[in-house]
Amino acid sequence: MADVVAVPARMTLGLVCVSAHVPLGRAEEARALALDLAPGGFEESEDDEALTLVLYVDESAVEPIRAAFGDVAVAHVEPGWEDNWRAFHRPVRVGGLWVGPPWEQPNPGEPSVVIDPGLAFGTGAHPTTQLCVELLARSEQGSLLDVGCGSGVLSIAAFRLGFTPVCAVDNDPVAVATTIANAAVNSVTIEVALLDGEVDALPAAAITVANVLLAPVERILARLDGGVVITSGYLTTDHPAAPDWYSTDRVTLDGWAADRFERAS
Repeated sequence: MADVVAVPARMTLGLVCVSAHVPLGRAEEARALALDLAPGGFEESEDDEALTLVLYVDESAVEPIRAAFGDVAVAHVEPGWEDNWRAFHRPVRVGGLWVGPPWEQPNPGEPSVVIDPGLAFGTGAHPTTQLCVELLARSEQGSLLDVGCGSGVLSIAAFRLGFTPVCAVDNDPVAVATTIANAAVNSVTIEVALLDGEVDALPAAAITVANVLLAPVERILARLDGGVVITSGYLTTDHPAAPDWYSTDRVTLDGWAADRFERAS
């Protein structure tokens, strides 16, 4: 069985693909390392014995990957790879929504979220995105803040689910621009701002969603005063340190987890 996670690369000179083979017992740890080491994109496939990861990175990142995974194979990326990732960007259905790329089509009348990630993280197919949408669909509607919005997929999905107003923030100008573009394609109204969720003052909202890595999730939780927070971007073996919060719901998919937190009284 093959499984693929693909994220569009920030194309630069000297781009290479680095292949690593990992025992299945280390699969969850390896996926987390790959997400951290190769924000430009990676693929994965699995057989009965091992997980194979292919990470798309600048040549300067090869040594850190070798240090993390041991023996790896390195090859230069063939011209045109920047378009080949589209083959792995497939639609999913979650929370009553169709989420997919503009070159695929939902069923007639089906509520949809059309996402072209461009150079920003977030195709909608990753398990952490699906888990966040699932928890949003279970939550009472109200105002929403998306911290680390990436391509804007969660903000747009939240709007489709009836949340309003929706505010999306990210510390990456590319993510902000991509979210604005995707909001326009989907004809939804979202306020988008260039903010660092770990440093800058955050707008108040009834629900905050943060689909980022474990450490940023913990720092964001420490900065929020109340309401409901949905978090993901970490493995099922991880549990965010959140002394002032308690988890009211947890969902998992393919080794990844998402939590719904409420403020402890």
